[in-house]
Parts: sequence; C-alpha cells; structure tokens
Amino acid sequence: MRSRLTAFLTVPALCLPLASTASAQAPTETAVLAGGCFWGMEAVFEHVKGVHNVVSGYAGGQAHDASYDKVSTERTGHAEAVKITFDPRQVSYPQLLKIYFSVAHDPTQVNRQGPDVGPSYRSAIFPQTPAQKQVAASFIRQLNAQRPIATKIEGGPFFAAEAYHQDFARKHPQHPYIVINDEPKVAKLKRAYPQYWKG
Repeated sequence: MRSRLTAFLTVPALCLPLASTASAQAPTETAVLAGGCFWGMEAVFEHVKGVHNVVSGYAGGQAHDASYDKVSTERTGHAEAVKITFDPRQVSYPQLLKIYFSVAHDPTQVNRQGPDVGPSYRSAIFPQTPAQKQVAASFIRQLNAQRPIATKIEGGPFFAAEAYHQDFARKHPQHPYIVINDEPKVAKLKRAYPQYWKG
C-alpha cells in the first residue's frame, strides 16, 4: 500500500509550472496547510530551502479563537495546520504543494493521519490569495484523476498554537511520536527532493 501510494504521488501529473504566485516585489509569501499533527508538518517544511518560518497552529473552524484543549474536542471545526512564510524566489507555492502531497502527509486519508484520528487531523489547504487557490485546485484535480484524495480547499483564520507546540520536533527529537511518525518524513524529504533540502 505504501509503495503504491508513493509511486502515485510522484507521477508526472504533479509537475505543474513552478512559477511563483507572488508578485516580483513581494519578498515573502504565506501558505497555510493542514495534514495531520502539526509537529510533523512543521518538521518537514522547516527543512525546505527558501522557507523562513513555520508556525504550528489551527485553521478554519467556526470559533473565533483556538487552543489545543478546545480543538481536541473536535467541536470547533479547526484543523491542526502550519503557517509557512517563504521566499517565492527560492521556493514556489507549487513546489511547496508538491512536498505537501508527496512527503508531508497522506492525502488519501479522511479525517486522520496515521495514529491521529478526527476532523482536526484532516487534509486541507487554506489559500491566502486567489492565485494560491487556483494552483491548489489544479493539484487536487490532477490527483483526483488518478486516485480519490481527501484534501479540501477551505477558508478561515489561522491561530498560532501554544508555545510548547512550536518547534516540537527540533526540541524533542527523541520523543517516541517524532521518531516513529515524523523522522521518516524528514528523511524522505532529504532523499526525494535534495534540491529543496535545507539542513
């Protein structure tokens, strides 16, 4: 199952134009992506060349604020997500989505990622601009043409998570959850996309 999924996610259909969705004058752009526990998402994207900052947090939902305790009840509608600040001259939004779909999480899982189950662990993209929305929709169409995926395009604000969640994998590399679930993702990024790797 895992090998077939990996092969599926690396098909040429993902090779969209890599032009930036930001203007030439914009020094940075922001992406908000949800794909399971934010510890692993953060761990992957902080190793991508051109990414300046990754913040773990909560996106979407109906509530006007978010915290781990509230989101964990699965009653707020939020998803665990990361807010990625990047230089589009070094890494484009389509390149980030390529890593998101093929390394950072499994887009075929519905309301879960690995051991984590519930809507807060869903696969969702929160476009920050109309151009990002167009690119995200194109990725989803191409992937769905090959195999059904769970990823949805959503809206809503982003709330930063509590301080103890930030940089969790870097601060706690021996934590069992990180070793089992997230170290393999970081290793896969380095192996599969050495051109994007930042040590």
